[in-house]
Amino acid sequence: MNLMFGKLTIFLFPSYVECSKDLAIRQDLISSKKEKEMRPSGRLDDQMRVVSFEPGFSPYAEGSCFVRFGNTHVLCTATTEERVPTFLRDTGSGWITAEYGMLPRATHQRIMREATNGKQSGRTLEIQRLIGRCLRAVTDLHAMGERQIRVDCDVIQADGGTRTASITGAYIAVYMAFKKLVGERKLPAIPLIDEVAAISCGIYQGVSVLDLDYIEDSVAATDANFILTGRGNIVEIQATAEQDPFDETSFNTLFSLARKGTRKLVEMQREALKSL
Repeated sequence: MNLMFGKLTIFLFPSYVECSKDLAIRQDLISSKKEKEMRPSGRLDDQMRVVSFEPGFSPYAEGSCFVRFGNTHVLCTATTEERVPTFLRDTGSGWITAEYGMLPRATHQRIMREATNGKQSGRTLEIQRLIGRCLRAVTDLHAMGERQIRVDCDVIQADGGTRTASITGAYIAVYMAFKKLVGERKLPAIPLIDEVAAISCGIYQGVSVLDLDYIEDSVAATDANFILTGRGNIVEIQATAEQDPFDETSFNTLFSLARKGTRKLVEMQREALKSL
């Protein structure tokens, strides 16, 4: 600011204190905006947690994989049984079924063992049926012969996305079990027709994000699980508005995130199986 007095011009500058205050306010606004936009984990909207697969983790199972999605850890094993359920006898078709469970201290507070209660919860039944459906969707059941593969997914530590981690890790365990049958000359080839992988997406604080952890999942306005094949075909989609209904545009954004995530997971599955 400057003032004119005849031929005399006086220049007025804001004080150092005023400049410092203004700069501090601007920095606070920028930081506040960043904090609001940043996910609790510090990840970008389209960024997954650190994912890893450890095939052959269990020395006794025909196939196994220890899978980690961030702090969600699941042990997946596959057991081959030379028999099928009664409804499939003499049909020439095989079967893949799954069981799912969580250890008592897989969560922040201890949960009761379902065996203690004498029955499985509705959630457990729903998840294990989902796992079985997803694996059967990418298997030529007639090509595997009249035998059953029983998959067990045991959650060691839960931080959101236990079902998606289970499905993705179980595929590796099943692949290993089939490979063992081929090595024993009980099958001419591995009867898997595609890969399968699963990832969660949701709307958190008004933003579509990939691979929700528990903090995000527990307050998400929309929660979805996408199960896709290696070729990008849909096996199953579970999407729920936990708060306000979401529109088609929001769904398509979630779907795009899921496609990106599952493509990466399938690449990692293939890389993990190369070492076998």
